[in-house]
Amino acid sequence: MRTTAQPKPTEAGNPDFRVWDGRQHIVGYIEAKPPTVENLEPVAETEQLRRYRKFPNLILTNFFEFRLYRNGELVAKARLARPFIATKLGERPPLEQVDELVALLEQFFAFSLPRVYSAESLAVELAWRTRFLRDQVVAEELAQEQASGAGPLLGFYEAFNDFLIAGLTLESFADLYAQTITYGLFAARVRAGEEFNRRAAFDAIPHTIGVLRDLFRFISLGELPRQLECSVDGIAEVLSMADVRGILHQFFHEGKGADPIVHFYETFLTKYDPEERERRGVYYTPEPVVSYIVRSLHQILQGKFGKADGLASSGVTLLDPAAGTMTFVAQAAKLAVEEFVGKYGEAGRKDFIRDHILENFYAFELMMAPYAVGHLKMGFSLEELGYQLSEDERFKLYLTNSLEMEELAESQLPGFSSLAQESHQAGAVKREVPILVILGNPPYSVSSANKSEFIEREMEAYKETVRDERNLMPLSDDYVKFIRFAEWKIAQAGQGVVGMITNHSYLDSPTFRGMRWHLMQTFDEIYVLDLHGNSLKKERCPDGSPDENVFDIRQGVAIALFICRGTACRAPTHSARTFRADLWGLRDKKYAWLSEHDWQNTDWQEVHPRPEFHPFVPRDEAEFEHYSKFAKLTDIFPVNSTGIKTHRDHFVFDSDREALKRRIRTFLDPNLPDELVRETFGLKDTHTWTMATKRKLLQQDGEWEKKIVPCLYRPFDIRWLFYHPHALDRSREEVMRHMLAGENLALVLMRQVSLDEPYTHMLATNMIVDNRTFVSARGITLHFPLYLYPDRRDLLSTHEPTERQPNLNPDVVAALAAAYGQEPSSEEIFYYVYAVLYAPTYREKYAEFLRLDFPRIPFTSDYELFKQMAELGKRLVELHLLQSPELDPPIARFQGEGDGKVQTGKKGLRYDAERERVYINEGQYFEGVPPAVWEYQIGGYQVCQKWLNDRADRQLSLDDIRTYCRLTTALSKTIETQIEIDGLYQTVERSPLLGSRNKMNGGDV
Repeated sequence: MRTTAQPKPTEAGNPDFRVWDGRQHIVGYIEAKPPTVENLEPVAETEQLRRYRKFPNLILTNFFEFRLYRNGELVAKARLARPFIATKLGERPPLEQVDELVALLEQFFAFSLPRVYSAESLAVELAWRTRFLRDQVVAEELAQEQASGAGPLLGFYEAFNDFLIAGLTLESFADLYAQTITYGLFAARVRAGEEFNRRAAFDAIPHTIGVLRDLFRFISLGELPRQLECSVDGIAEVLSMADVRGILHQFFHEGKGADPIVHFYETFLTKYDPEERERRGVYYTPEPVVSYIVRSLHQILQGKFGKADGLASSGVTLLDPAAGTMTFVAQAAKLAVEEFVGKYGEAGRKDFIRDHILENFYAFELMMAPYAVGHLKMGFSLEELGYQLSEDERFKLYLTNSLEMEELAESQLPGFSSLAQESHQAGAVKREVPILVILGNPPYSVSSANKSEFIEREMEAYKETVRDERNLMPLSDDYVKFIRFAEWKIAQAGQGVVGMITNHSYLDSPTFRGMRWHLMQTFDEIYVLDLHGNSLKKERCPDGSPDENVFDIRQGVAIALFICRGTACRAPTHSARTFRADLWGLRDKKYAWLSEHDWQNTDWQEVHPRPEFHPFVPRDEAEFEHYSKFAKLTDIFPVNSTGIKTHRDHFVFDSDREALKRRIRTFLDPNLPDELVRETFGLKDTHTWTMATKRKLLQQDGEWEKKIVPCLYRPFDIRWLFYHPHALDRSREEVMRHMLAGENLALVLMRQVSLDEPYTHMLATNMIVDNRTFVSARGITLHFPLYLYPDRRDLLSTHEPTERQPNLNPDVVAALAAAYGQEPSSEEIFYYVYAVLYAPTYREKYAEFLRLDFPRIPFTSDYELFKQMAELGKRLVELHLLQSPELDPPIARFQGEGDGKVQTGKKGLRYDAERERVYINEGQYFEGVPPAVWEYQIGGYQVCQKWLNDRADRQLSLDDIRTYCRLTTALSKTIETQIEIDGLYQTVERSPLLGSRNKMNGGDV
């Protein structure tokens, strides 16, 4: 028995002493406090001791009191009386105290880890130790090495940050490193003999997997910091006691599925960091999804490429560029082996695996932990298929960034040369090896850190035709980049097939129209199985029943199969035939369907993606052809922008102007330090707004109070805004200034809304707007001013207009003037457009197209009809600005007894349809609100409910009461006006319309 003292440079780390049994097994740990600490009870409840108490066998002592903890629970106590401190040498405490202490120590030394672990209990044991390693050891060691400027962990971090994962934080690296150690030890344990410890782990890792061996050369054989050594030894100790292979076989044979490695890793992640596992969802693709894709690719090779043996055919090369834990490749290998053995017999099984699978199947992975899991999984999977990897063999899974072509120079990475070697091997595959099959489940991350010169250059192919889009960020999503990589790699080979499951947003969004067009030029056939399940869009089945995702994520997904049979003889007009199918319903039903179907027996429907959007969804082509002749809103009002973007609404918005002034004045007080300001106002240095810098700039503006202006925050919800460029992320001043320079009108609407919500996303305003005035899973609010005011800096220029000018396309105005015999006023055109947008028939008839792009407006050639529509549009505008004389008297009254506070809960905000009352608390309500008014939506919001919800826990002011009564009246009158508009609009549809939008832009009418 021996005891190791552990240095403690910080309060984190491990307990003071580690006790060994002399056979390289850890008995337990001792945390010692000085004798001056008289009471250990409060010590045991400190954050530090709560961490230490997770160790399975721990003594806490001040050398007079001894407390023994097992897995967090106090199991024994012993105490020596303090008076014996002062006794003369040789005098001993009472025998009963000694016996109590001896019993506690015997219990401590008799401890041993359990020799039988279930998968769950082993996952629990590994999870807390890995968390401790991450938070209390690796993170602390990294912080110390960073302070000193050198150290082995810091070197590993810098190598990964510079050459693999750009923007990797120290915290993320600590997580990556801790997981890799645990799963690297797990992988080594699978291959090791009976005796196992961290030193034996190095010998158990195949020398062909150089990256893991380099890491474990340091972990197993290097001089570790003592804190790190202790934690790694603890994890190795647990694994030495576990029958790891037995657990994996149990997963395999007892119904957990054919993926025991990944299933155990999922179990581990659930215990290790359940929130992170749910958020990322990147490690595991459901087996039915994998099976559908792999079997379909196998059939496509047979049916479209003449490869009779499918994935088992000679010359078939395969790559998963975002392999994760190798689920797809393992399934493909299994199917290929079964195909070969089923046709040609058992005797060639091992040769086939060695000469075909190990030679022609490739995988790339960026993260170390899945990389370690993937190698373990492939070794296990090949064993299940009857093949044992030799010491000289490995599966060609490379640690690399698929989207990066630059290779690493060995000299740049001292002590980690295998990373450079791995990079060279992966680079050769990227540049030189023709790949016939690409498959997988690439990551989804709209804020992608993958911005290498290679992938940014290749992404230009998708962006070329969408430069007019305001927000190209969706095209930077990682999954889009991986599709582009796959397309590039297939084009490099001249033929091939891609099978991936990804986010399904690219199927119809206008932002992706260039991507869709490019895919149609590269491939001969495109098959899309939309699995839906998009909770962001609130998707439901066509019959109204619930629809669930096949993953634990909110974003809907789709399986894509892209087939390219050859590019050598392509005609200039080539365009892929495109097919689509939809799978709706509950998750289990989707799994069952995917398990029973494949590419051959899916009921595909051919769609005909037409310019200008090339959507991979069916649509009424005749109706779209008719609709596309209307004038697009951006052709009518050419100057427009998105709403302002703050990223700190709680700071710059307030319903009380004076309260907002006080807040800003306090913020600008030079006597308050930055840290106190940050804490007081809950501000962080996010996006383009650096708090300390912007604060100094704002302090220099002596007229900042003039920058407090009204803003349309939500429908009918006007708030005061500190509209200062140094306080916002996006002030959109180039457009919003026109609303501040003088009287103006603007149309607020949203381009692109969710597919299953009605298009109600338009409203008139006379002020600036927030970019989230409306709500949708897809778009943001856009602002179209009617008038443009000259920039005050240009007022002295003789070349600039000195009065406001209409924000109207001159060609549109000229076309209307030619048709009507007189030029309509700017307001009339605005009002006409507004009336059309509120016509129920228009909204219903063109709903599919309104959800995808800017609205198009049909202009009647009948001037009298135009004027009548404009009059009704003017009526609507006045109602929505709450300026109409029709609002007096209002339809609603505020009644009852109470404090006027909007409450939540059962007795709070609610609607009584029978009595037409909107209750704000138990005793007070607005009466006279019909159900149609209560349910009326604008911009995706149920206005009457949303307006009050945003005032929860606040007392309504007199102005609030007046506004709510007037807005309910405005909605009631809006419903009436829409009925009148609809009758006229149907006449508009039957009347001759002005020519196409192209003719209105300079052609003949």
